[in-house]
Amino acid sequence: MAVSVSTTLSNAWLNTVRGGAAGTSYTAPSAVYVQLHTSTGAGGAGTSNVSSVTTRPAATFAAASAGSISLSNTPAWSSWAGTNNEVVTGVSFWDASSGGNFLWSANFGSSVTMTTGATLQLTASTLGLTVAS
Repeated sequence: MAVSVSTTLSNAWLNTVRGGAAGTSYTAPSAVYVQLHTSTGAGGAGTSNVSSVTTRPAATFAAASAGSISLSNTPAWSSWAGTNNEVVTGVSFWDASSGGNFLWSANFGSSVTMTTGATLQLTASTLGLTVAS
């Protein structure tokens, strides 16, 4: 999955490393939620091409290792009641089940066409940061 981190999250992380009195603490969200997207993905604010199914299931992640985190659960959208034959191309991650702050997005390696009554499960997603060596 191609991943893009939001400006809000990037700034929050960067502000923690400013040092001294200039630095600010980053408060991690109490939970992370996943939203589906169609066409070209989530866009810079996470609000572009939102799926007809707007439910955001919770996502949990394993502890970071080697500069990345990966899903530790399987967020799912059961009994598809959205647009029949909608093509889903990626997801965005948020700090709230509705509204909230956009955190990052990821595009699928290949799109998924959803039909009425079908189930979509997100079985893998990794957010990685390149570590200087």
